[in-house]
Amino acid sequence: MQIMSKKNEAAPNFEATLAELEKLVGSLEEGEQSLDESLSGFKRGIELTRLCQSMLDKAQQTVDQLMDPEDEESISPFEPDA
Repeated sequence: MQIMSKKNEAAPNFEATLAELEKLVGSLEEGEQSLDESLSGFKRGIELTRLCQSMLDKAQQTVDQLMDPEDEESISPFEPDA
């Protein structure tokens, strides 16, 4: 049995977050939910969208650091999340 650290449990996974967002969008597009359910789903969708965007921004910063090591202003120690 593998024990996961608290850090791994708390860290969001991009693919899982995106899958949840896609499922939510599909559910909203069906139009079968009540207004309250739809509004709640929309709010959750906004949260998931912002979370995905944040993860993408962080990945882009990492790529930028790795691609331009000669730029003195962008040089900082690489610290992977995992």
